[in-house]
Amino acid sequence: MMSNTQMTVFGIGFIFIMTALGAALVYCFSGKVSAKLHALFLGFTAGIMLAASVWSLLLPALEEGENGWGRYACIPVCVGFLLGSGFLTLLDKLLPENLWFGANVSVPQHIRRLFLSVTLHNIPEGLAVGFAFGAAFSLGSSGAYATALGLAIGIGIQNFPEGAAVALPMKVPLKSKNKAFLCGVASGVAEPLFAVLGYFLAAQLRFLQPWLLAFAAGAMVFVVAEDILPKAQSENPTAGAWSVVVGFLVMMALDVIFG
Repeated sequence: MMSNTQMTVFGIGFIFIMTALGAALVYCFSGKVSAKLHALFLGFTAGIMLAASVWSLLLPALEEGENGWGRYACIPVCVGFLLGSGFLTLLDKLLPENLWFGANVSVPQHIRRLFLSVTLHNIPEGLAVGFAFGAAFSLGSSGAYATALGLAIGIGIQNFPEGAAVALPMKVPLKSKNKAFLCGVASGVAEPLFAVLGYFLAAQLRFLQPWLLAFAAGAMVFVVAEDILPKAQSENPTAGAWSVVVGFLVMMALDVIFG
């Protein structure tokens, strides 16, 4: 039986480890990636991101927003969603291309945006885990710790396909499994960091959660609509479309079962 401290450490560590394990799937594919397989990777990524935007971000944002906004909970969610889309567009224009992956590496825009949007998406999820453990510490209840641990495990399981969704499409432009794996891992670093922040600032930051969740959803949907889906369609329309469906269903099922 784990102590309360052990549950907290395990929960925060688990959400990052699962992202890394998902990114490690890039080592399961050897040789040159065909256009059809690349379309499958991209479409699966798009499906995961769309489902995560709804079940992991927008629905929880609306639920959190009801605490302070009541029937007008859609206001912070809509504003946050638009800000997320606008932020991603602005940031991509302001920052130089080689800032993301090194001066000697040219990475397509849709890959850079994919990395950034998934990283942004991990910030509110990390805060949610931190809030849960912070609240459990305040209550001093073993039941509250068990609930927080369940949330961390659920988010961690969802992070497995998300780590893969970042790493797999990066294998082609980066021309390196190791670099693609490290990018997948790096996209998940924000989650445990913000979980720790959320743990210590649970009471002070809780009101920001609907805005942050919607912000991340806006960034993810924007990337899917402008970059990932068109790229998947250009590689192989049929494979791209079916992989979107499969990715969406996989992520939806994980969110419903473990959310």
